Amino acid sequence: MQPENQLRAYLPIADWLFKYDKTWLRPDVIAGLTTAAVVIPKAMAYATIAGLPVQVGLYTALIPMVIYAVTGSSRPLSVSTTTTIAVLTGAELSQVVTNGDPTALLKACATLTLMVGAILLAASLLRLGFVANFISEPVLVGFKAGIGIVIVVDQFPKILGVHFPRGSFLHNVVSVIRGIPEASPATVVLGIVMILLLVGLERWLPRAPAPLVAVAAGIIGARFLQLQAHGVELVGQIPKGLPSITMPDFSLAQVLGPAALGIALMSFTETVAAGRAFAKNEEPPLRANRELLATGLANTGGAFLGSMPAGGGTTQTAVNRMAGACSQFAEVVAAAVALATILLLAPLLALMPQATLAAVVIVYSFGLIKPAEFRAILDIRRTEFTWAVTALAGVVLLGTLKGIIVAIVLSLVALAAQVADPPVYVLGRKPGTSVFRPSSKEHSEDETFPGLLLLRLEGRIFFANAEHIAQKVRLLADEAKPRVVALDFSGVPDLEYTALKALSDGEKRQRELGISLWLVGLNPRVLQVVQRSPLGKTLGRDRMQFNLEIAVAKYQGMNAATANGGHDAGEGR
Repeated sequence: MQPENQLRAYLPIADWLFKYDKTWLRPDVIAGLTTAAVVIPKAMAYATIAGLPVQVGLYTALIPMVIYAVTGSSRPLSVSTTTTIAVLTGAELSQVVTNGDPTALLKACATLTLMVGAILLAASLLRLGFVANFISEPVLVGFKAGIGIVIVVDQFPKILGVHFPRGSFLHNVVSVIRGIPEASPATVVLGIVMILLLVGLERWLPRAPAPLVAVAAGIIGARFLQLQAHGVELVGQIPKGLPSITMPDFSLAQVLGPAALGIALMSFTETVAAGRAFAKNEEPPLRANRELLATGLANTGGAFLGSMPAGGGTTQTAVNRMAGACSQFAEVVAAAVALATILLLAPLLALMPQATLAAVVIVYSFGLIKPAEFRAILDIRRTEFTWAVTALAGVVLLGTLKGIIVAIVLSLVALAAQVADPPVYVLGRKPGTSVFRPSSKEHSEDETFPGLLLLRLEGRIFFANAEHIAQKVRLLADEAKPRVVALDFSGVPDLEYTALKALSDGEKRQRELGISLWLVGLNPRVLQVVQRSPLGKTLGRDRMQFNLEIAVAKYQGMNAATANGGHDAGEGR
């Protein structure tokens, strides 16, 4: 490998920096500034979801973003934190630091972020990028909707200006309802105005940086209308200057392990999903294992400098792409704006009302709840709709971390159910053609052949599904009472030993009933497996056909021979 290609393989920044087109500079700068206007307010708001000081959000919009720009393979991906990651982080930190001590929270956050990074790095070394495909889309839809509902309920106290001890979802809902009579009128009005402002900008001025406008409006209102004097709670003092080094507390590692694993999985899943969604055809393809490495480094580096767990965000990536980002330099520009904010604007941000941040969180969390996607799933597959609803209920009723376990288990169960019970189709031939297709009422004119049962199997046949398939074949054969059962294996890529034994047992059973079993369309791999087994010797070449057309022709020829006093068709001699 050439030195230049080696550098690109290990350091993706070389892929765009050394070939940087001057025409990219202006759109990259504009995209970076626009994305920063969206990312920075949202990152601060998401920090409050996790129960962390708002400056943690600023640090997360700075350090992970720069590290990803150097090491990541996606050009438009914007990396800081997301709604899902923030709520998972907050759920775990509230369990570990029950007294809300700021110093203990920051140490626990640093530990959690470092562990998330370490898990992602280990997954990269083990080349586990394929894991991103293990959560099915319906389950992910339900999981995210559940997260959205939990976050909205969690932010309502800030809109009302009330405080109460947090608990389960149902406890929080009841507490919010009970707190309504004690709500601060000024806070409620401000919160409603902020929500309407954000929704209005998103709908009628979609290109405007709505979160930035809302934050600016909140600060101006707090400064000139003296909102704090009317009971509106402000963010308060934000440390000015660069983040200090925070050392993790490794004594928490065992407690935080399960949460770190769940957050790492969601970080990687969201990162890959966002990167793939906004990639252009002419750009280098997204490399899943490289993304594991890049997000792992981003979290590991951010852990020591005050960042919370990070990953690629769909909304901010969409903004970055729509604003014209051509390379990762747009992320560098966004990070520079975050740095300027930390160094220069901290005193101004201290005037921001908590209700403004809550409004930002609520509006963008509603984007996770997509009834149209539930409806689309229900219209196509009722079973997957059940999985989506179950994932939603798991998050809402069991909590976010247990909810993610529910989501993963559901996805694996869904995969196992599909693999363990593959379909077996009865085939007919389209008249006047050599096309064989599953029998149906819509194609009642398709040809069938008396005494010949054509069955098509699909997918890998192995120990988990062999018995199911054998039972289906037996039932169809018992119903049709054919002389020959021809199994079309053209859609079967592999045949495992247990499945081969079940097939051999099935052949013996059918033979004892006077039914001959033929195998059709075996690929070279499956053919070799069959030929090396006793079944291959039993079947011989005569009962293994190249395709269905040949099998039908052979059967019809044997029928004709039988009618003229020839050999029995079932024996195929």
